[in-house]
Amino acid sequence: MNIELGIKSDPIEYRYSFEWLFALMERLNLKHMQLGSFFEMYSLPDRYFQRLRRQAEDHGVHISSCFSSHRELGGLMSLDPDLRQVAMNAYARFLEIGALLGADSVGGSLGSVPRDHMELKTAGIAQAVTALEALSYRARSLGLAALTVEPMSSLAEPPSSPDEIRQLMEHLALHHATHPGDTVPVYLCGDVSHGLANAQGRVVHGNLELFEMAIPWMWEFHLKNTDTSFGSTFGFGGAAGDNGIVDLAQVWSVIQRNFNRFPRPATVAYLEINGPKLGRDYSDPLLGEQLSESIRAIREHFVSVSTVR
Repeated sequence: MNIELGIKSDPIEYRYSFEWLFALMERLNLKHMQLGSFFEMYSLPDRYFQRLRRQAEDHGVHISSCFSSHRELGGLMSLDPDLRQVAMNAYARFLEIGALLGADSVGGSLGSVPRDHMELKTAGIAQAVTALEALSYRARSLGLAALTVEPMSSLAEPPSSPDEIRQLMEHLALHHATHPGDTVPVYLCGDVSHGLANAQGRVVHGNLELFEMAIPWMWEFHLKNTDTSFGSTFGFGGAAGDNGIVDLAQVWSVIQRNFNRFPRPATVAYLEINGPKLGRDYSDPLLGEQLSESIRAIREHFVSVSTVR
């Protein structure tokens, strides 16, 4: 199989233009971008995304994936019909945007249950699953290849445990198998930094444990660093990277011993970091070097980004 590298667009939001990011990716020889969602996205006309696709292609970049950035699609889990309808409308537009960009997949976190109403979690998950099943038909009609869901680091944001991941993915796989010509499959957008710590901060499921068990459903994944309780995220290399728990050599070792378990012959790993403090003259100019530094560190530890299946 092939592991290819890309960047998620989150850190340029309200800071740099997409042209700036595409030019940086061209210099770094990166071919894949994951478009992170932003507030204006859902109201922009088709022509905006048609221009964006041309700009990317001019720099040899494929917008291969779209994935939410701000939990704004979390209403899929809501039992409030108004919130749920808004989330469905936004997700439907996200699918259209992905198709306009030529993306293979579109996705987001499943949603969340309010901390003060954790008893609604089971019903909320069922609500979100029903929504994804409905959206899988629309995705198929638009020519997309898959929908994606991200395992998160909180019991309030499922799936976050091995059992939740397995149950969710097996249920959605069965739905697609029952309607193979009319729906797209739902896969995971994994994350090497997402583990589960309990209310006392004790790690219940480690990040690499969850990453490895999720590989059979992993369409793509995020690369970023984190701390011992999964509380903050940052890049690789430099002083910040030295304080992280994500060992890129270990990640690569997990990938190598599981390469037959990935569902795709080519899987894209997207660098997903926020970058330096947003909106400061002393910090915004550091973004380019932070992204470049992280990509260099990933390439150093991912000793090969191509493995024969």
